[in-house]
Amino acid sequence: MGSRVYVGNLPFTVSEDQLRTLFEEGGREVLEVKIVTDRLTGRPRGFAFVEMASSEAAQAAITALNGRDMGGRSLTVSTAREREPRRGGSGPGGFERGGGGRRDPY
Repeated sequence: MGSRVYVGNLPFTVSEDQLRTLFEEGGREVLEVKIVTDRLTGRPRGFAFVEMASSEAAQAAITALNGRDMGGRSLTVSTAREREPRRGGSGPGGFERGGGGRRDPY
């Protein structure tokens, strides 16, 4: 089983192919690259996840690439953490109840 690596502070112009090439340096095997995009605009959010073939390859990538310059930005590379469950609101559509106040006509 592979290991997921978090890559932050990415240039917004980087492609998945460029990121794959970077992580494959030194013969490391990359299984998947996923650049996270904004749901509404489709634009990159500046971070990605890279699935490496082994935990050894993941650690080697973290050691080699954390702090490395890419497009004028210093990359943040670390072991990806599992996503914490989201806390939805208690009202319809996930919104919290209350707040907002009363609306009076003018």
